[in-house]
Amino acid sequence: MRLHAYLNFDGTAEEALAFYADVLGGQMTEVHRFASMPPMDGFELSPEQGNRVMHVGVELPHGQMIMASDTFPGMGPQHAVGNNVSISIHPTSRMDADRIFGALSEGGVVTMPLADQFWGDYFGSLTDRFGINWMVNYNEVQG
Repeated sequence: MRLHAYLNFDGTAEEALAFYADVLGGQMTEVHRFASMPPMDGFELSPEQGNRVMHVGVELPHGQMIMASDTFPGMGPQHAVGNNVSISIHPTSRMDADRIFGALSEGGVVTMPLADQFWGDYFGSLTDRFGINWMVNYNEVQG
C-alpha cells in the first residue's frame, strides 16, 4: 500500500506542481483536464472549467508522489485554503480498497462513492469522522 499527498487548487494546480517538480527534483506526469471527462446528464462545464486540471502528478525520487487537481463550485468539496489536502491511499487489491473505504467512511461523509471510473481505476473519496479527506484508489495494473 502507498500513501500520497493530494492537493486541491483554485485554478493553479498545473503551475503549482511544475514549481514543486522543479524544487523537489521530480517529473510532472501527464496533465488531464476536466474537458476530457465523458458527458454527464445535467452537468455541463464552462470553457474555463473544462480547461482546469482534473489530475496531475509529480513523480518524486524513491517512488513518492504529489498529486493535484483544480476545483470549482459544484465539483467536490468547496475549495478552502488549509482544507485542500487529501491523503490518497492506493491499496494492493480491490477487496482491500472496499475494506479501507468502508472503515474510513463510518461516521464520515462519502463525497464520491467507491466505483469503477472512466479512467480505469476503482476510486472513491470521503471525509472521515475526524474531518480528514481521503481518496481510495485501486488500479488493477499497478496493484
